[in-house]
Amino acid sequence: VQLQASGGGLVQAGGSLRLSCAASGRTSSSRFMGWFRQAPGKEREFVAAISRSNVTIVYADAVRGRFTISTDNARNTVYLRMNSLKPEDTAVYYCVAGQFMSYISDRYDYWGQGTQVTVSS
Repeated sequence: VQLQASGGGLVQAGGSLRLSCAASGRTSSSRFMGWFRQAPGKEREFVAAISRSNVTIVYADAVRGRFTISTDNARNTVYLRMNSLKPEDTAVYYCVAGQFMSYISDRYDYWGQGTQVTVSS
């Protein structure tokens, strides 16, 4: 499975961005897709995950109510709509895919290349 993330950029605090992650290859092997992020000098952290069936959706406390994860199975794409962005949301955002939902990054089988999100104050 190959993951191609896009949609990052520079935005002012309070603004919005939408990240996209297109999956290709043997996508049927990955029941869950999601996002992690890593800020400079910090550990990688879980952001959100969704099952391809859309039955299971999980958010980190830091983004719940501001971010929305969704999938378009026809396009094998997962989205992360980010509203009310804060400077502390600044990070490289990574798309992930795997058989199981986990808050632990190593549990995912596939990773995208990352897309930079920068929120200015």
